[in-house]
Parts: sequence; C-alpha cells; structure tokens
Amino acid sequence: MAPLADPLPGSPDGPPADALTVSRTSAALPGFAPSRTRAPVARVARPPRPAAVGRAGLFVWVPVCLALGIAGWFALPAPPGWPLRALVVALAALGLTCARAGLPLAERGRIGWPLADFLRVGGMALLLVAAGAGLAGLRSAQVAAPILEWRYYGPVEGRLIEIDRSARDRLRLTLDQLRLRDTPPQRTPARVRLSLMDQAALDLPALGRRVMLTGHLGPPPGPAAPGSFDFRRHAWFERLGAVGYTRSPVLAVAEAEGGLWAMHRARMAISDAIRARIGGQEGAVAAALMTGDRSGIEEATNEVMRASNLYHIISISGLHMSMLAGFVYAALRIALAAMQGLRVGAALPIHKLAALAALLAAAGYLWLSGGGVATERAFVMVAVMLLAILADRRAISLRTVALAATIILAYSPEALASPGFQMSFAATVALILSYGPWSRLSPHLPVWLRPVAMLLVSSLVAALATSPIAAAHFNRMAQYGLLANLLVVPVMGTLVMPAGVIAALLAPVGLAGPALWVMGVGTAWMLMVARFVADLGGAVSAVALPPAAVLPLMGFGATLAVLCWRGRFARPLGILTLGRGAGLAMLAAAAVLWLAESRPLLLVAPEGEAVGLMTDAGRAVSKPAGGAFVVKTWLLEDGDIATQAEAAARTAWRGDRRDRQADLPGGWQILHLTGKGAGQRAGAACRPRRILVATEAVTGLPDPPDCLVLDPPRLRRSGAVAIEMTADGPQLRSATGRPPGAGRP
Repeated sequence: MAPLADPLPGSPDGPPADALTVSRTSAALPGFAPSRTRAPVARVARPPRPAAVGRAGLFVWVPVCLALGIAGWFALPAPPGWPLRALVVALAALGLTCARAGLPLAERGRIGWPLADFLRVGGMALLLVAAGAGLAGLRSAQVAAPILEWRYYGPVEGRLIEIDRSARDRLRLTLDQLRLRDTPPQRTPARVRLSLMDQAALDLPALGRRVMLTGHLGPPPGPAAPGSFDFRRHAWFERLGAVGYTRSPVLAVAEAEGGLWAMHRARMAISDAIRARIGGQEGAVAAALMTGDRSGIEEATNEVMRASNLYHIISISGLHMSMLAGFVYAALRIALAAMQGLRVGAALPIHKLAALAALLAAAGYLWLSGGGVATERAFVMVAVMLLAILADRRAISLRTVALAATIILAYSPEALASPGFQMSFAATVALILSYGPWSRLSPHLPVWLRPVAMLLVSSLVAALATSPIAAAHFNRMAQYGLLANLLVVPVMGTLVMPAGVIAALLAPVGLAGPALWVMGVGTAWMLMVARFVADLGGAVSAVALPPAAVLPLMGFGATLAVLCWRGRFARPLGILTLGRGAGLAMLAAAAVLWLAESRPLLLVAPEGEAVGLMTDAGRAVSKPAGGAFVVKTWLLEDGDIATQAEAAARTAWRGDRRDRQADLPGGWQILHLTGKGAGQRAGAACRPRRILVATEAVTGLPDPPDCLVLDPPRLRRSGAVAIEMTADGPQLRSATGRPPGAGRP
C-alpha cells in the first residue's frame, strides 16, 4: 500500500535536497495548490521526513487501532455512561482535527515535517481507536434484548432456529419469537436455549417450525470463578436471554414460513443424507464438515478430538474454506490451462476466472455450512484474498489480512475476544511471515521433499503461533497435536474436502456415492488418528488460567513486534525501533505474569453447590458430585487434570455428606452445608472466625452476624467468589465485582 503522501525531497523515499525553494506556488509538494502570483521567497532548509511507513504501509495498523478501542470498551466494568461516550466523541474529533491540520501547518512553515507526520498518523490512530470503542458500543446496543431475571417453569412456545449438542452430550434447541406464560413481551427474551433430557433427534421438528414444550428456564449463568470465561457476554451478543432444559415432548404447532427455512431444511436434508450414506461417527463428522451440523457428533468424539488437537477440524473455519477454495481454484486453473494448450480460449485470464469460480464456491459453502460466525469470518478472509487476485493485487500479504480483520471487526466487534478470531489471524500472519524464509530455502531441497517439508514447517509455525492462545483460553495443551495434524491435515486437503466438492457437484444427478465413500475414508482416518494420539501417555496437560492482562499483552505485543520489525528504520532510536522494543517488553510481561500467577485459596460456586480448597496435593472439593461443570472448570484453571471424585478424595474436608468442614489459616473454619434444612443448620452454626456456605437462604443469624455468610441470596448478587486469607481475615473477590451482601465481618 502506498504511503499516505508522496515521498518528499530529502526523505529516505525521495530525492536528496539540501536546500529547497519553498513557495506557495509550488505544486511539487502534496497539498500545495498553484497560485497566480509568483512572489520571491527565501531558500530554507527543510528537515527530512522520517520513514514512518514500513513495507506493509500504514493500512496494517487500522485493525490494530480498532482492536485497541474495542478491547478498551470490553475492559470497562460496566456499560459506559454519557460522560464516557462524550469523551470518546471528543477524542474522535481531536484525532480528526490533528490528522487534517498536520500537513497544512507544515506547508505554511508553522511546524516541521516530522511533527506534521506525527500529527497526521497519531490523529488517525486516535480516530480509529475511538471508532473501535464506538463500534463495540453500537454493536452492544444493536443486539440488546431482555434477559430473564427469574426462574421460570411452564409452557414455552417459539420458532426452532438451531439444533446442536451440549458438552453433556445432550441435544439442544434454540428458539426465537417466544411466548412465555404471564410474561409481557417487553420482558420476554429474544432467544432461549433448552437441553433435551429424553427426546431423540429423530423426533424433532424441522427448523423454522413453531414448537411448544414445557421447560425450566433461568438467566445465562455467570463465570465459574472470578476471572473465568463469562458465558453471559457470549449470550448477550447471541441475544440469548435464558437457558434451561425440558423433559417434555417437543410438539410442532405451525409450519415454517418463508423460503429461507426451505433452504435450511434442504441443508439439513443434505446433512442427514451424508450421515446415512457414510454412517457412524465418520458420517457425523463428514456432515459437520460440509453443512456445519454437529448434532450427530457424540461428546466422546469431541473429547478425543480435543485431546489430539484436532477439534478445530470439526468446526468450519479458515482451514476448510481455504482448502475448498484452493481446490476449486487450482482444479479450474489447470483445466483452463489445458484448454489453452489445445488452442481454446487462449486470451482468457484463467487465473481471474479460477478466482471468481473459487469465490462463488466459497459463497456456496458459506450457505451450506449454515453461516455461523466462524464460517463468516473464514469466508471474509478467503474472499478478500480472491478479490485481490481479481484486482491484480497480491493475494497473500499483511495488507490482505489487515483488510479481512478490519471488515470483521467493523461488523462483529465482539469477535476480537473469541479464540477463533485470535487463533485464525495468529496462524495466518505467522504463515505469511514464514513464506519469505521458506521461498529462499525450498529451492535447495529435493523436489520430492518440498511438499513434506512445507507441510512440516507450516504445521509447526501455525502450532507455535496458536498454542499460547489455545492454552490461555482452554487451559489445556495437546502434547502430540503437531503429530496428529501432520497425519490428518494432508488427508483433509487431498481427500476429504475435494471429495466433498465433487459430491456436491454430482449429487443433483445421483452420482455422489463414490465421492462420499472417499470422504468417509478420510474422516475414518481422522478419527483413528485422533483416538491413537489421545491414548498416548501424557497426551493432554492442563495449564493454569493466566491473569486477565496476559492475552491482551500477548496479542498487542506480538502485533507491535511483527509490524515494527518489518519496517524501515530512519535512525537507531526511531519510532519503529521503540515500537518493536515495546512489543517485546509486552510479550515478556505476559510471560512473567502467567508464570507468577497463583490460584485462589478458596473458590465458592455461583449457587453455593460446591466449595474448593487449595491444598499441597491440589484443590480439594467439598463434594464428589454436584456442580460438575463448575468444579471441572476450577480444576482445569488450576492446571489440574483430576476428576471431581479424585479432587473430593484429597485430604482437607471432614464431616458427613451434607455438612462438610475444613480448617483455614489464621484459626478460621469453613462449613459447606447442603440438602434440605441447610439454611437453618447454617444459622445455628454461625460463630466468629467461620465462613458459612449454604445452598439455602441462611436464617436465624444474630444481628449483626458473627460469621461470613455465602448463601443463594448473597451469591445471586456477587456470583462465584474467590477467597484469600490475610492477617485481617478473609479477602473476597467476586465474579461480578460486587460484594456478596450483608454479613461480612
């Protein structure tokens, strides 16, 4: 991308000039308009402009500045009020003013060119940061919908828009256009998600039909612990106002309306046909790869895929979209080149025709896969690269990646916080940076060795770029993930995705069978490799949850280091050198913070259903059952791969199964009381230097209470609680940032 202005004489990119004749009539400098007068002027020396534009140009910094603003908005503890919004608008105005005033002031001789460059680039950066914050706020307002604030049991009527599978291997239904008993429309959620406890997938109505059932609903749950993943933010941008379950049959009460749902039914029919033709989990995986329908994949299959670091293959992402588009592009270009060899269509721009066909194939795949957020992101990245070919630009460059990131952040700012966005762009940028060294090295390798070496290098580079992000998000590392990807990804690119394209082309004439058989062979190989790798000793290791600052420091630090490293430096201590040093310092700070992080002594579940005490052997859980998801999250975030039963067997707790007790530093004790009458028993057990956790509202407390009480009414305000013991007693940190209510000593 060209610099924002033409190179000036005396700058590193322009002709040398020791002294220039400066005139208002000069048209040699950007921004100068010719004048009808020719007044004599003095000859003055102008300082050279700094080389503030690297090889990738300034455009690559656009998504970085947008991301800074979006991240700042997400970091706020509460939605911004009008004063903060006014500040964002003021910063945008200031940035625009600085960007527009720099060059005119330099042309008049009021300021030097270095300061003009700083004002222009800095002003645009400030404007983009403010725009990022504004985009996040606008998106949040756009998706705003009611959240259910109470427990609901009763009839639920709505339109069925999605069927998937939960982490507990249960089918889930997502409904919109809801009606709830005795609930006014202004308080009715836009969407709800219910897990099916007893109904098989074969009995479910088609997508788009209105259904009725009897369900249990509640608000989206908060984090399992302070600092854990907050499902509520994800639910907000999904417009998901309640979650729950049902044990009743799902009854269809009205047919789907509109042609869009006919297309969805056609997609699901394709998914059912693929599963039926291939069979087993191989067919379920093949259906997920082609249509995005993962409802047929069992949780056991998901687990072995995670343990072998192959789970990303099940989720349609940039890998699948690029493989499909690459196959169509290469196949059509080879076919057109063969035609030109036969003197047919010699004047055709075959690379552009192939790129256009690949773009149409990618768009068709976007529809066929259901158009999820990750698939839309993958389509944008591939479409930008194919459009670059049509526009005679480089298809693979940092500017192409920056354009894709800018588009995604503009229409979906919340994607910045998702692991899919972070890992996709980290892998893409790393592969682009490795292309230069690889192009210099590959000519020295034997021809037969180049594909194997390229696969090894690309897999290694992508794994190194994405592993820290995956570990920070999912608290686990697949030790043999590189081996699994080396064995599976080539099969995906050479068998599975090409067979899927051929099957789609031959399906209208009823000849898709052989192609689907090839696809089934490929998915069977993938599952076999996944099981083999998952069964290896030490295949999975848990990684402790990093502090909240680690991921932003890693992301922005790596971005600064990469973009500033590729720039040209005007002097040893130029701005790009300082930026590179700042990026490396941020990466080092992230590593130090992660390594120095210590886990909380006590963790209390959001509804008081479990308590975990850190011991020398790991976290000891108060109950061998109950709060399974919360306890599993605690252990993973501790870097512990133990099960809940193993954690409950650790020495710390004593007492019967309803009333558990443990000793804490400083002579304190903690009691966890569950079951019927837990609130009354807790009230009678209130003593100084005691922490009471109960699954019922505690009654019979003295006024003021002598103990620290954590029961459902108080936990509803605070969410999950982390406790550290200090010389002054318990120090609490809540998931919501608010205190657990009255009763603190």
